[in-house]
Amino acid sequence: MFGKVCSFDLGCQRLLKTSEGNERGEMMMPALPGHCFYAFLQVWLTEFSAELVLPGLSYLRARMSEKLEILYEDNHLIAINKRASDIVQGDKTGDETLGEKVKQYLKEKYKKPGEVFIGVIHRLDRPVSGVVLFARTSKGLARMNELFRGRDVQKIYWAVVKDKPEKNSDTLVHFLYKNEKQNKSFADIYERPGRLRCELDYRLLASSDNYHLLEVVPHTGRHHQIRVQLAAIGCPIKGDLKYGARRSNPDASIHLHARQLEFTHPVKNEKLVITAPPPQEPLWQAFLEQVEAKETEK
Repeated sequence: MFGKVCSFDLGCQRLLKTSEGNERGEMMMPALPGHCFYAFLQVWLTEFSAELVLPGLSYLRARMSEKLEILYEDNHLIAINKRASDIVQGDKTGDETLGEKVKQYLKEKYKKPGEVFIGVIHRLDRPVSGVVLFARTSKGLARMNELFRGRDVQKIYWAVVKDKPEKNSDTLVHFLYKNEKQNKSFADIYERPGRLRCELDYRLLASSDNYHLLEVVPHTGRHHQIRVQLAAIGCPIKGDLKYGARRSNPDASIHLHARQLEFTHPVKNEKLVITAPPPQEPLWQAFLEQVEAKETEK
C-alpha cells in the first residue's frame, strides 16, 4: 500500500513507509502562495519500517527566493548552476522552470520590453545539481544541438556514493531499458532487443569515513544513465532511493552534480570550459576541499 502522510506543520511533513514491500509512495507538498513547489519522493519500500522527513515550508520558501548563479554569459549562451530543486523544463507540476527564471533575469538585466528567447539545450533531472546551458539565440541553439548530437561536448559529473567501488577507476558498459510507468531505467550486462548501449568512465577522487566521491564521464546520454549504472555495480548515489540508496536526503536531492561542460563555442570557435561549484552542503564542501588540496599538491 502507499505511504501515509501522518502529520504536517511549518517545519516538516513526514511520510511513513509501511512494511509491505516493493510498492511506491508519492507525495505532493502544498503550493506556497506565489511559489508553486512540488516535492516528489518515490519510495521503494523495504521489509523494515522507516520514516522519511521532507523539507518544511520555511526551507522551501528560502530556496525559491535564491538568486540564479550565473556561471557564463555572452550574446549566444548562458550557463546556470542549477539547484537540485529546480526543473529545467515544464512538467505536470506546473512549477516555474529554470528557463523561465533565466528569461526573467535577462529581461530585467537588459530591460527588454518584449519576449526573451531562451533555448533549452540539454536537461538535468530535478534532484541533480550543476551546469545547465541555455541558448540565447536560435543560431546558438541549433549549433549547440549539433555539438551535443555529435558528442562533441564533454560532460563531467561528480557523484557521492556510500559503497566504494571495487576498482578505483573503470569503464562501465551496460544495456539499458526504461520502464515508462515507473520512470525508471534498468541495466543489463547483455545486449538484448530493445536495450540501448550506454557507457561511462569513472574514477575515485576522494573518500571520507562513510562516503566516496567519484568523477564520472558519460559517453552516451541515456535516461538516468549514471544513476542506474553506478547502482548496477553496487554503488547507488547518496539520496537516490529510486536506485537503491538506503535513505533520502533531507531536501529530496541526490548527490549527483554536473560539474563541468567543455566544448568549442558555436560562434566564437573558442574552447570553453564551464565549471559549477558543488552545493553549499557539508559533505559536498568537504570533498571539494579534498579535491582542491590534491590539485594544489600537484
